[in-house]
Amino acid sequence: MQQDIPFFSFAPVVFFLLIGASLVSSLYDGPMYDSSAYTECKEQPEEPLYKGGLFKSQHQSVVFEEGISNFDVDGYGPAFVLHNLTQDTIYCFSIWVKIEGSSSAAKIRASLQTENETYNCIGTVSANHGCWSFLKGGFVLNQPSSFSIISFQNANGEDINVELASPSLQPFTKEQWKVNQQYIINNKRKRAVTIHVSDTNGRRVQGATINIEQVSKDFPFGSAIAETILGNLPYQNWFVKRFNAAVFENELKWYATEPHQGEVNYTIPDQMLQFVRANRIIARGHNIFWEAPDYTPKWVHNLTGVELLAAVDSRIQSLMSQYKDEFIHWDVNNEMLHYDFYEQRLGPNATLHFFETAHKSDPLATMFMNDFNVVETCSDVNSTVDAYIWRLRELQHNGVYMDGIGLESHFTIPNLPLFRAILDKFATLDLPIWLTEVDISKNLDKDAQAIYLEQVLREGFSHPSVNGIMLWTALHPKGCYEMCLTDNDFRNLPAGDVVDKLLEEWQTGLVEGVTDDHGSFSFYGFLGEYRISVRHENRTADSTFSLCRGEETKHFTIGL
Repeated sequence: MQQDIPFFSFAPVVFFLLIGASLVSSLYDGPMYDSSAYTECKEQPEEPLYKGGLFKSQHQSVVFEEGISNFDVDGYGPAFVLHNLTQDTIYCFSIWVKIEGSSSAAKIRASLQTENETYNCIGTVSANHGCWSFLKGGFVLNQPSSFSIISFQNANGEDINVELASPSLQPFTKEQWKVNQQYIINNKRKRAVTIHVSDTNGRRVQGATINIEQVSKDFPFGSAIAETILGNLPYQNWFVKRFNAAVFENELKWYATEPHQGEVNYTIPDQMLQFVRANRIIARGHNIFWEAPDYTPKWVHNLTGVELLAAVDSRIQSLMSQYKDEFIHWDVNNEMLHYDFYEQRLGPNATLHFFETAHKSDPLATMFMNDFNVVETCSDVNSTVDAYIWRLRELQHNGVYMDGIGLESHFTIPNLPLFRAILDKFATLDLPIWLTEVDISKNLDKDAQAIYLEQVLREGFSHPSVNGIMLWTALHPKGCYEMCLTDNDFRNLPAGDVVDKLLEEWQTGLVEGVTDDHGSFSFYGFLGEYRISVRHENRTADSTFSLCRGEETKHFTIGL
C-alpha cells in the first residue's frame, strides 16, 4: 500500500561562517548535515534523520504499511518509489533494518534504479535477527529521474524476511553541501585566537602593530614517495614545499627488504627516512605484512607451519628493531579483508599475533588496519563498513591496542553522500581515521581526475574524525600508480593544481592588525604553529604559539 505523508520543511538556520580572519554572519536556509550514525544493534529504531526528509513529501511513496512491515528479500523485495529526483543533487539516505528467519547476520544492500540507470549499491548494513541496525548512505544522479525505486537485497542471495523503519531521504544542492563542509572546517580545523599585548607592568598596549604567520600545519597532508626521490633535488624541493607527511610506496614491504630469505637490506628505506627526518616530515610505516599472495615474497610461499611462523616473527623483529619510534603508524596486515595468505597457513589468529607482536616491539606507534573499497563503494561485500568494523572489534576483543582505521581511497567517481555516511559510522568508534592512499583512476582523463580528487579531499578534510590524508602519487619516470600531480619536470598537472589550491586555502595567510582599546587583537586561524611579531613605538617583541583543537577561544599574551 502506498502512503502519502505531509511535507516537512527546514526552518532557516542562522550560523556564522568563519572565512579567513573575518567573522561573517550569514543567513542559511538549507538543511544542516546530520552526522548521526550507529554501529550497535538496538532494540528499537531511532527516529528518522531530518524527520524523514523527502519521505514526508506527498510526492514520494513508501511501499509498506505505516512505516514498518515485513518483506521477503527476493528480487527487488521491499522498495521505495521516488518521483522527480534531480540531477547533481546530493541525496542522503538512511533507514533502520531488522531481519527475521535467519540466525546469523545478513548483509542487506540498498540499490537504486531509475528509468535510465541502476546504482548497484547506495548503502549497506549488516543486519541482525531480533534487533535494529542502521544503514546510512546516499547517491547522486547523473541525470534527472521522474520515477525511481530504492530496493533492498540480501547480498548473498538467501531468502530472508526484513523489517524496515525510520526511512529518510534528504537532498542537498552542491552549494548547500559546500556550506556544510565549510561550517565543519571553520569549527573543527580552525580556532578563534585573541592576542593580548601589555607592557612590563601589565598595562594594555593600544595601537600595537601585529604580524602573525602560520609556520606549520597541525593536519597531516602528504603523499607516497618512492626511491625516485633520492638524489632528485627538484623532486625533494617540490615535495617539501607542499607536504608535512609521507609514506613509502613499496620500499618497506617485505618483498622489497628481503627478496631472498636471510638477505635483509634496508639501504633504500634508510635513505628515504633520512630525507624525511631532515625535512621534519612525519611518516607512516607501510606495511609489515600484506595478505595478498602476489605481493608476498616468493620464498615465503614455500614455508609452512613452524618455518613460516619463525619467518614472520623474524620479519617483525627485524623491521621494528630497525625502525622503532620512527614511524607514527604501521599498516600491520594490509588488505586482510580481501586476502588471507597468512591466515590460511597460520590459522585465524595470525593477524592477532602480528598486531600483538608489532605493538610490543613499537608500543608508541598506532597499529592500523588498511584496506580498499571501504569508502570507495559499498558493492564489495568483503569490505563494507560493517565488515571492517566487525574485524576491528574482533581484534580489540582479543586485546589489540591503539587501533587505527586506514581507508585506502582509490576512487573512480566518488559517491559523496555514501563516502560521508561511512565516515560517520567509523567516527562512532572514536579511533584515528586516515585516508591512506588517495588517488583517482587513470581510466579518467586528467581534468576529470582533478575534479574528483578535489571532491574527495574536501570530504576528508571537512570530516572532523579524519586525522590525516595521504595521496598515492609517488612519481616515477613512467608516471604514477594511477594519478600524478606533476609531469617529470614538476610542472603541475590538473590534479597538482587542485592540491596547491587546497593547500593554500587550508592555511592561515599572513595576518596583520592593530590592537584595540583593550590591547587585544582577534582572528581565526587553522590549527598549527604560529610566529608572532609585535611592534609599538620603539619596542618590539617576537614569540610563537600553538593552535590545537578546542572549542574555546585561545588566549595568548605577549609583553613589550
